[in-house]
Amino acid sequence: MTSAILLHPALILIIGALLLPLLRGAARNVAVLAIPLLALAALWLLPEGRPWQVQWLDYSLAPLAVDKLSRLFATIFALMAFGGGLFALRQESRLEIPAAYLYAGSAIGVALAGDLITVFLFWEFMAVGSTLVLWSAGTPLAWAASRRYVGVHLAGGVILFAGIAGHIAQTGDVAFTAMQADSIAHWLILAGFLINAGAPPFSAWLPDAYPEASWSGTVFLSAFTTKTAVYVLLRGFPGAEILIWIGIFMIFYGIVYALLENDMRRILAYSIVNQVGFMVTGIGIGTEMALNGAAAHAFTHIIYKALLLMSAGAVLAATGRRKCSELGGLFHSMPLTTICGTIGALAISSFPLTSGFISKSMVTQAAIDGHLQMVWLFLAAASAGVFLHAGIKFPWFVFFQKDSGLRPADPPASMRWGMILFAFLCIGLGVWPDPLYAMLPYAVNYVPYTAAHVITQLQLLLFSGLAFFVMLDYLKRTPTITLDFDWLYRVAGPALARRLGGRLSQARAGLDGLAREGANRMTAQIHQHRRPDGLLSRSWPTGGMALWVMVLLLANLVFYYLG
Repeated sequence: MTSAILLHPALILIIGALLLPLLRGAARNVAVLAIPLLALAALWLLPEGRPWQVQWLDYSLAPLAVDKLSRLFATIFALMAFGGGLFALRQESRLEIPAAYLYAGSAIGVALAGDLITVFLFWEFMAVGSTLVLWSAGTPLAWAASRRYVGVHLAGGVILFAGIAGHIAQTGDVAFTAMQADSIAHWLILAGFLINAGAPPFSAWLPDAYPEASWSGTVFLSAFTTKTAVYVLLRGFPGAEILIWIGIFMIFYGIVYALLENDMRRILAYSIVNQVGFMVTGIGIGTEMALNGAAAHAFTHIIYKALLLMSAGAVLAATGRRKCSELGGLFHSMPLTTICGTIGALAISSFPLTSGFISKSMVTQAAIDGHLQMVWLFLAAASAGVFLHAGIKFPWFVFFQKDSGLRPADPPASMRWGMILFAFLCIGLGVWPDPLYAMLPYAVNYVPYTAAHVITQLQLLLFSGLAFFVMLDYLKRTPTITLDFDWLYRVAGPALARRLGGRLSQARAGLDGLAREGANRMTAQIHQHRRPDGLLSRSWPTGGMALWVMVLLLANLVFYYLG
């Protein structure tokens, strides 16, 4: 061990999260901003390599392992913690920011883990932190969503644990390196990663849970779980061809459901599934260009998605409303929120001079370089779809469209500065991508601003914009919600349980009646001072009553617990 132990960025955030509830007033506000900055500084002081290694049983663990890929993800996680903390500075809940810092610190712990055991431990801490962020909203809907969220992530954790245990049993090695999906253990690890990535059919937890957090909680939730999953896929399964098609399915799945949605934060939640699909596709392509593109897009996505959710959170905090059908015309009284939300919408749509343009284009270029024409066509069509649901639909229905008559003011200073910071990063990285490209895991030989690329992208966006306004009457939403695979456990599952419960209750009542009748008969016969007649007395002349009562009791217990 070395002095780097004291500077582990994950531990700085986690310890800071434990100390924050003890602080009040200005001291707390300073600590909220200083803790992630301290973690970021500690990260960049770490040398590459494995400065912290621990012997556990027969295994050599590396809880701190630094290379360009891990530093890239840990950097954006620390930046996100700072920006989210700034935005949430006026949050009344005393639990949310400490829970969010536990969550962020655990994500950094995964990014800096050099072995699968440390990955799993921090992976589970992330689930704890994110669940606490949900609970901090303090509403019945948040509580119900958090129970479903925990159920999915506990199941994913069990699957991941089984895969890691199988991998260690097969290889005797705990190092977290690239694997091939060539055994049951590796398939289980891949499945555990994909559940956290929000890959259908296990993606319903994301739009179900994230929109139920507070106006600031959703900002934190959008950043860490899915992007940590992207990191572990980059590290563990680069070039796995199945990820190309899983990613493409995620892209269009997110687009379709986002177009159907009415809740502004559920639109953006489905958009997370869509955008992670681009990253998963790049990981599946597996070339250096594609992997750089997936990593860069994860970095930029955290920023512009946080910006979009900050603008949505500002609207929610100011109006108490979240459905697009109840909003509109807010640009009159919330000009700064409108501008920042529009910048985020342009960035997610890969508009030139925004961060999304310089990252997503690397994935499409990798498909061209690999002669994957069908994949490139899917990605090009998806770029148009993204502009439809997030680039136009979200800002149009929330800030422009018909005047709802609402006239809330822009949010308080800390929330405004959080949005301004991330809007600046969206434009800054779009105009000057070199600092980001220098952080990527492989050398970058790519120029995003070529005439062909800019013109092609503008044509796609203009066509999408035209299609949106031509089809505007069909895209207007009604005050409803959309269920996807969560219908199975939110509607079908409870209905089936009620029916089975009724049948089991009837069977249990019949069994109780039978037991009472048998007991009454035997009691009557005992009172008559003679042995009981019938099959029981003939088969078991000694102890028959005890055996019969035991059988009935066991059967009754089975029916009780099944019911």
